[in-house]
Amino acid sequence: MAGHLLAAVFRHGSAGSRRLPRASGTLQLRTLFEQKVEARTDTHTNLLAKKEASSLYKLQFHNVKPDCMDAYNDLSANMQNKLHRSPDYPCELVGSWNTWYGEQDQAVHLWRYIGGYPALTEVMEKLKQSKEYATFRKERSHLLQSRKNQLLMEFSFWNEPKPRTGPNIYELRSYQLRPGTMIEWGNNWARAIRFRQENDEAVGGFFSQIGELYMVHHLWAYTDLQFRADTRNAAWEKRGWDQNVYYTVPLVQEMQSRIMIPRPISPLQ
Repeated sequence: MAGHLLAAVFRHGSAGSRRLPRASGTLQLRTLFEQKVEARTDTHTNLLAKKEASSLYKLQFHNVKPDCMDAYNDLSANMQNKLHRSPDYPCELVGSWNTWYGEQDQAVHLWRYIGGYPALTEVMEKLKQSKEYATFRKERSHLLQSRKNQLLMEFSFWNEPKPRTGPNIYELRSYQLRPGTMIEWGNNWARAIRFRQENDEAVGGFFSQIGELYMVHHLWAYTDLQFRADTRNAAWEKRGWDQNVYYTVPLVQEMQSRIMIPRPISPLQ
């Protein structure tokens, strides 16, 4: 019965954040839920990330002053377009959104650095020498309240995020895992991702390398909120999906959902 109650948190989760009970008072419950996994013998990157690509991702969260969103969008779109299209920078814009439900007055950007950390270093060094970029940063600072970023790797079993035509809405579901549980999360989702690919809603899955650690981000695309609800409900009709939720709920400390609208510049529409 307890498993069904915890699973309901994921089944009926909505945009926003939710903190789950800490392990201190649920030791017996965790023992009941835990599934046997192989002992960790290597880094998360080597065990979970794609081997055929050396891509590194950066996820940016920019909290904009409420009366400055239009000015921010215009200013950032110009610079993003130049970086995305320039052959001098080994990076590309994967997606760019404004949050609709969840944190308000927020912009979210996802970048890919083709070549991994060396590509990231190359881009950063070139931007340091750019007077145009320095001017952009100064102008942008007047429009922001705060910002943060994370460096991510892509799960080997997830779709590679590729440009999409719209219109779509996007959901970024972020999970703060309990330390030491990333491999178990990956093992379960490697089996379960097939239940969420039939409607082409799975866009990408990532785990953090720098920034907030033990963070997982799942990115989904839907035509509208009703299609999102129908797709998520349909997953529960597939044998095996309930087991994924049953085993992964105890791994999560906190979860958050953002519903996002793609900006005109975004390759993911």
